[in-house]
Amino acid sequence: MPLRYALALAVLLAGAAADAEAQERRITVAASSDLIESGLLNHMLPRFSLKTGIRTTPILLEPDSGADVLVGSAVNKGRPVFRSGETVYRAGFGRGTQMALAQRFLDWLTSDIGQRAVASFAPGGRSLYAPAAGTETAAEGLAVTGDTIAGARLALVHCGRCHVVGPKNRMGGIGSTPSFAMLRTLDDWERRFRAFFTLNPHPAFTQVSGITLPFDEARPPPIAPLEIAPADIDAITAYVAVLAPANLAEPLEYR
Repeated sequence: MPLRYALALAVLLAGAAADAEAQERRITVAASSDLIESGLLNHMLPRFSLKTGIRTTPILLEPDSGADVLVGSAVNKGRPVFRSGETVYRAGFGRGTQMALAQRFLDWLTSDIGQRAVASFAPGGRSLYAPAAGTETAAEGLAVTGDTIAGARLALVHCGRCHVVGPKNRMGGIGSTPSFAMLRTLDDWERRFRAFFTLNPHPAFTQVSGITLPFDEARPPPIAPLEIAPADIDAITAYVAVLAPANLAEPLEYR
């Protein structure tokens, strides 16, 4: 093959690969109609994309929309992100498959930069929304769904080699690794479990079907790979939801 044709082919292949990567780095954000009509998403989403390179597609928040992220006053799980008067808007995971990218959006929205982006939205010189990240509101309760019995079994299989997940392996795990009961005391425990594969050290050895990319052949996982499905993560999260948080105020007991 002549050199010029080989170069042209290389350029075309590189462009196709870049386009494919750009298409993969996209999330769907479902928001309530009032947020869409106010123009907040048109103000906020381009700023997120500019910061992270992750493209966004806004859609109307509806049941079973299949979006990666949900934002609205009727979202009954997730983190408070902004408010308008007495109305608090929350953002959380939807039913989409781009959980790692959705996590990036939620982290950005609750960061100082994301909160400033919300505060700077002032059409006609009037601010419509105020930052509310970290705000505690009257609890609607966690809407965690999944098979808790299967979750208990899966937690032992997938997580028990490093974490103490419950009474069945209370003498197991790695000493420096927090137990599930300890993690359950954290305010953002659900976010951590749903997106655990994005949090170190998990990316180095975890594969989530339909979500994570294959391991780099030049950098194989340092331990036996953990292969898990999104439904398994839902089940494990449901199991953790029924665990009692560790009582960190208990005095030390000597035996």
